[in-house]
Order: sequence, then structure tokens, then C-alpha cells
Amino acid sequence: MPNIKSAIKRVNVIEKKTLRNNMIKSGYKSAVKKFESAVEAGNVEEAKTLFSQATRKIDQACSKGVIVKNTAARKKSNLAKKLNAINA
Repeated sequence: MPNIKSAIKRVNVIEKKTLRNNMIKSGYKSAVKKFESAVEAGNVEEAKTLFSQATRKIDQACSKGVIVKNTAARKKSNLAKKLNAINA
């Protein structure tokens, strides 16, 4: 454990940020899982609504700095490919 006051504060701040990052990451991962389960079930209408929710969560994680911009773009692209495959 740190002894210096500023170091103690940094530890507390890092713990709070880690909790926030994990919450955001968990949110977008669960949104992606819901979308993928709808695609596997073949529910086109449900998949469309879940696609918009998942992309919104991914964009939020990107804007908060939890994931990198290119990672967010890649994840959204893969989701769009799955949605287009089920529509065809």
C-alpha cells in the first residue's frame, strides 16, 4: 500500500475508473451476445433492434476510451455482416 497521500488518492481513482470501465465493457459485451443469440434464432426484427442497441453500446465504450476506435469499427462491421447474412 502507498504511504504518500497523493499515491493513496491515485489508487482510489484507479479503482473507480476500473469499475466504470468494467461496467461499460460488460454492457457492450452483453448487448453483442443478445444480438448474436437473436441472429442464431433467426429473429430478423429482433436482431435489427438489438443491432442498433449493440452499436450504440460499442460507440459509447469507444467514446469513453474503454475500447479503441478501430476495435469499435471492427466489432460493428462484424455485427453488420451477420445482420446482412440473416436478411439475405
